Amino acid sequence: MSRILHNRIRSSLKKSAAWSCVDKRAVAFSIWTGKSMLLYKPIDPIHIPRRKYGMLVARALRGVLKIRYLLLGGAVGGGMTLNKKYAEWKDGLPDMGWLNELLPNNEQWDRFTTTLINAKERIGDQLQIGRPLKLTLNADPRIRDAGLERAAEIRAWLEKRYEDAVAAAAANNIEPAPKIANNLQSRPAPTPTNGRGSAEDSNAYEKRVHALQEEVLALQARYQRELQRLEQENRELRQQNMLLKQGRQLPVRKMKRSLIDMYSAVLDELAGWEAGEAGRLPRVVVVGDQSAGKTSVLEMIAQARIFPRGAGEMCTRAPVKVTLSEGPYHVAQFRDSSREFDLNKESDLADLRKEVELRMRNSVRGGRTVSAEAIAMSVKGPGLPRMVLVDLPGVISTQTVDMASDTRDAIKQMTKTYMDNPNAIILCIQDGSVDAERSNVTDLVASCDPSGKRTIFVLTKVDLAEENLANPNRIRRILEGKLFPMKALGYYAVVTGRSRKDDSIQSIREYEERFFRSSKLFKDGLVTPSQVTTRNLSLAVAECFWRMVRATVEQQADAFKAMRFNLETEWKNTFPRQRELDRDELFERARAELLDQAAELSAMPAPAWERTLQAALWAKAAERVFAGIYLPAAAAACDDLDKFNTAVDIKLREWAERELPAQSVRAGREALRDEFAALMARAPDADPVYEPLKRAAVEEALRRHCWEERAQDVLRVLQLNALQDRCVASRAHWDSAVALMEQALGERLSAVEKELKALTGPGWKERWLYWQSASEEQRRRAEVRAELERGGSRRPNLAHDELVAARDNLRRRGVEVDNDYIRETWSPLYLKNFLQSAQARARDCKKSFYLYSQQNETGKECCEVVMFWRVESTLRTTANALRQQIGNREAARLDRELREVLDEMAADPELKKKLLSGRRVELAEELKRVRQVQEKLEEFIEALSKEK
Repeated sequence: MSRILHNRIRSSLKKSAAWSCVDKRAVAFSIWTGKSMLLYKPIDPIHIPRRKYGMLVARALRGVLKIRYLLLGGAVGGGMTLNKKYAEWKDGLPDMGWLNELLPNNEQWDRFTTTLINAKERIGDQLQIGRPLKLTLNADPRIRDAGLERAAEIRAWLEKRYEDAVAAAAANNIEPAPKIANNLQSRPAPTPTNGRGSAEDSNAYEKRVHALQEEVLALQARYQRELQRLEQENRELRQQNMLLKQGRQLPVRKMKRSLIDMYSAVLDELAGWEAGEAGRLPRVVVVGDQSAGKTSVLEMIAQARIFPRGAGEMCTRAPVKVTLSEGPYHVAQFRDSSREFDLNKESDLADLRKEVELRMRNSVRGGRTVSAEAIAMSVKGPGLPRMVLVDLPGVISTQTVDMASDTRDAIKQMTKTYMDNPNAIILCIQDGSVDAERSNVTDLVASCDPSGKRTIFVLTKVDLAEENLANPNRIRRILEGKLFPMKALGYYAVVTGRSRKDDSIQSIREYEERFFRSSKLFKDGLVTPSQVTTRNLSLAVAECFWRMVRATVEQQADAFKAMRFNLETEWKNTFPRQRELDRDELFERARAELLDQAAELSAMPAPAWERTLQAALWAKAAERVFAGIYLPAAAAACDDLDKFNTAVDIKLREWAERELPAQSVRAGREALRDEFAALMARAPDADPVYEPLKRAAVEEALRRHCWEERAQDVLRVLQLNALQDRCVASRAHWDSAVALMEQALGERLSAVEKELKALTGPGWKERWLYWQSASEEQRRRAEVRAELERGGSRRPNLAHDELVAARDNLRRRGVEVDNDYIRETWSPLYLKNFLQSAQARARDCKKSFYLYSQQNETGKECCEVVMFWRVESTLRTTANALRQQIGNREAARLDRELREVLDEMAADPELKKKLLSGRRVELAEELKRVRQVQEKLEEFIEALSKEK
């Protein structure tokens, strides 16, 4: 029994599992097709006899109810899930903006969801009527038939709501990607049927599902590739960031330059330097009278309005070298700038014109009107001819009062210099709207190129000429070369505008073409079509330019090779054991040595610094100590020691408060200067070439160097405290003070003796050994000196009776002098006697330290030694403080100022040329430039041969 029950349970479980699988497939099929598979469930043959009609109706109603829940749950939940997945993909994947066109936005999803919710409510309202039928369905077959009819009506209503939703989505522009949209639109629409779906519809649906899956996989693969690319770029950026943090340079990719760029680089190397015939490389020189249309012709060739314009005044004040080359973008750039100007933007064009005008005005210095300093720029764009043009200032016949006095001659000389190049192509611009007799440039061109082998004549403003000229044949004669006294390779007629500066190049070109198509003069065949329009002109000039380049470039390279050989031979014979260092290299070498020497200042030993500073301090203070403190105090004391000490205290304090701090700072600056000079002199391998540069840099840095302001206040406090110390603590300090006193007295005595000798003439030794004789004035002084020495006075100032006695005695011997004359002679004589007696006292005091120490520093006999000890102690303390200030702050500040001076010198080529001069420097500079030009020429010739 149990086995039978067990088998029945197993069979029921299997049936329920099978029915659950069928229910899942029914749900999936209902979501995609709108059909219910509940009507097509396989019928169990065991239960067929037991089924009633009421059960069938109940199952139909249950299917309708399941459709309601499936539709509402699938629509609402599926919409929310799809929106969330879309947001996740958008945040997680790069460059997802294009998916906005693939999927609907939130507002459209809301409208779609609202539509489905309304459908839910209407379904509920309709089904409320059918709920009682479930209870009474088995009562009467008529009720069953009514239920089936009601189910058919509900199915039809659901199909209508689905079609309305699709139409609403189409009306709201919900358009996915093309492939997906086509697949979605080909989905089988739900059709009310009471039978099973056809096999063809099911197969078509499965194919569409597979196609959708393939598209999703392809989309994922695309996202994966994009992610891999971004990850690779991210890795490269991280690597570059690490290199920058480590201070390493990024690897620079060598870009392939065009031929015209390489040739322009050669001309840039030769800018401002012409080496005879070797510097005569081909270029197109644009010359013409002022306001003849030179700049307009160049702009038409460059296809951009790149130059400033002025109403009735000179605009081109300096040569402008323009390198034209073909490129993908129409841009302009100056040689010494990294900014690119987009010539298709009016704002960039305006900035470019302002920059050209600013550079021209900056090049004009010293009150001049024009400058020979060239402005180099490059213009690249689609279809531009490859050549190098130089736009020169217009030739003038009369100069106005606001111009420099040499403007006309300067313009002619500049124009002639460029045209004298035998390989230069002269583009002669002539205004066709003015009389030919008013031309100034044609005679100048004829003098430089009489045969016309490198001249191209361009007649501008032909439209105005046709209107104004009464005789049209005059234009024909000009273009045939029969009117002007000059010859040319070709003659061209162009129209470069309608006198409106705001016209674009394209509008001017269209106007030019319309004019030449409609002009009677040119329509009648008086001029060949190849002689008109700027397009034909630019092609002809470019062809002539490259023909000249190919014909002369190898010859120029050989000339530079010979020049290089001569310069290298001269260097080997003149400077056989020295490297070829140009100014920049010499400057960098001098900079390195100078900064190394500046660093040695901080490495000097403290005792050496203090000795140097103490010597500098005594040199500054000696005169003030001796003449301002010691001698006045001794003269006022008159052997009164207390009075001498009082006077010394007062004068020392005044000196420390007013003069000594400033003197100390000046002494420190001089010590720095002397140490710099000593370090430079001690350099074993110093090159005399850059010694003037080093000296100038050091002097300028020291001139700018200012001692710290609070240093004087600190020094003043230290010095006042040091002067208060009157106690000589050791024998060494005592001997040092005596030595300082003897040194000061000896220096002063030598100076006084020289003064007396200059006043009284040579002594007997000089007279007898060196045959020197005294003058009349010196003999008078000698008589006065002898008389004063016989008087034996010891006072600093002679009394009146002493002056009278000396004058009377001199008168008796025939020497007439006044009192002032006697005083002038007595002053050095008294000083000599005082110094000699002071030296004797110093020698006596040298042995009196024991007596001084026994008197507990109260003795007065050697107060002069104590004064010099106080001065020496103060100077020693000051030297120590200055040494600390130099080591802690001033040396670093001086090093910083020295670097600033060197940076300023590096940016001033004229100053470097002045300080670094001589044949050695000039020869190295010339040799370097010749090598650079030769290497660039050889590189250009190699690229030119490959192009052929």
